[in-house]
Amino acid sequence: MIQILVKELNGFLNSLIAYIVIAVFLTGIGLLMWVFPDTSVLEYGYADMETLFTLGPYVFMFLIPAITMRMFAEEKKAGTIELLLTKPLTDWQIILGKYFSGWLLVIFAVLPTLVYYWSVYQLGDPVGNVDTAGVIGSYVGLILLGGLFTAIGILSSLFTTNQIVSFITAVFLCFIFYSGFQSLASIDVWGNWSPFLEQLGILYHYNALSKGLIDTRDVVYFASMIGLMLMFTKLILGSRKW
Repeated sequence: MIQILVKELNGFLNSLIAYIVIAVFLTGIGLLMWVFPDTSVLEYGYADMETLFTLGPYVFMFLIPAITMRMFAEEKKAGTIELLLTKPLTDWQIILGKYFSGWLLVIFAVLPTLVYYWSVYQLGDPVGNVDTAGVIGSYVGLILLGGLFTAIGILSSLFTTNQIVSFITAVFLCFIFYSGFQSLASIDVWGNWSPFLEQLGILYHYNALSKGLIDTRDVVYFASMIGLMLMFTKLILGSRKW
């Protein structure tokens, strides 16, 4: 697994993909937090990081599929996946190596936003008047969300040899799992089933973590969904029918 992880990270770092993804994420979030009047912290009158944690997932929906779209699709198109599968590596080692390399890149993209937290911390009146517990919970939620979107992206990349198709599929699935269930639950036809449908979606658990209370149920939800996506990836890869 380590060999695959290092290989994928080197592939990212030796190309422009990693740098473009990180730059686009930080620039986009920076503009939303500090420049655009409708979302700028400077226009709120109080110090918080709601902009980052509210709009960050929607930025992730496009950036993470851009990271993962090549992982299996490019291997299949180039014909190198057969060579990879003949090496003394299990399917799980291949999948987890690719998965953790993508997730690490997402974490690297998030880490510089701690500068935004320091800035908001200094802007508080008095200094430090910020909901630190809520920020920590939101960061945990954002990183877990990045892990889940990465798992979805890798699964989507295994469906096709076309990176664009992989990208579009991953964006669609990330959107459906993130806010689709909440939208579905809001339709007034489900009765007592509405809360259950809402809890199937990512947004419910992400919002719960953003309140600063790291509930094991929310962490287990993300871990279970990541495991489920990786399990589907293993089943498809193991069948050798793609």
